[in-house]
Amino acid sequence: MTPTLVREHLSHAGPVPPGVNPCARARDWSEIQERMLVPLYEAVHERLDVGPATRLLGLRCGSGLALLMASARGAAVTGVDSCRELLALARERLAPDAAPGTRARTRPDPGGGGGTRLVEDLDLPGEAAGARAPAYTLMTVFEPIGCLAGDSEWLGGLLADALPLAAHGAAVVLAGWGPPERCATSSVLRVATKLADPLRSPGSWRPARRDDLEEVAQRAGLRPDGSGRVACPFGYADVDSAVRGLLSTGLFDAAIAATDGKQVDKELAEALHPYRRADGTVWMPNVFRYLIARVP
Repeated sequence: MTPTLVREHLSHAGPVPPGVNPCARARDWSEIQERMLVPLYEAVHERLDVGPATRLLGLRCGSGLALLMASARGAAVTGVDSCRELLALARERLAPDAAPGTRARTRPDPGGGGGTRLVEDLDLPGEAAGARAPAYTLMTVFEPIGCLAGDSEWLGGLLADALPLAAHGAAVVLAGWGPPERCATSSVLRVATKLADPLRSPGSWRPARRDDLEEVAQRAGLRPDGSGRVACPFGYADVDSAVRGLLSTGLFDAAIAATDGKQVDKELAEALHPYRRADGTVWMPNVFRYLIARVP
């Protein structure tokens, strides 16, 4: 796999392979997988004291759970994601009264915090030219990197586009997978790489490195200002739910494109067998890292 393939296929925001229902995929992410990262969201919001004074820009916001949690703390939130199916679900959570067909969806914040906006790209209304809105005090990219070679490249490009919208001193939060020995899911992700790239060429699975996030921040011109680790176990009601949840991340899309969906389902279910409990549930302990960096 080239870095381009990693960017295009190994992300929940990328195009889904032929034969995959994008609406069902987005719903699986929203209903099954997204909640696995709630401990990460909570830890970051608590550490940065997210509240009414916060103007948050959530990049690759998915179906909006992290934004909803920040909004509940009083923050004004803007979410950006190129996947329309995920944004539709985010609107159900954050702006259910928005008129369909409009590009940006806004729900006023009764507390005066600035409301909620959900858009498909960073060309935000009122911020392109002329009437620039107040700068963001916090940017988050909760989509974890650090399990595939090249998966930090899309993050660097995303930050380059977004940072001009941030205030001086604003916090930028990046997330990544923890050490493989502390992430049970790492062994399952190897299945995706094996199917998509049997020869294990450059660009295949690699263990997360200690300084993955710091390197991205440095290239973006950000100043590191703290980090942390959070336990985010992946727990599922059964193997079928686990397969659907993991597929919704997009991390297996290259494997589906290289083989077929049924083959990926079969091998993924087999890889999950060691993590199946006696009651049929699936439990995989994981640790994720986050880095807080500051805009100069």
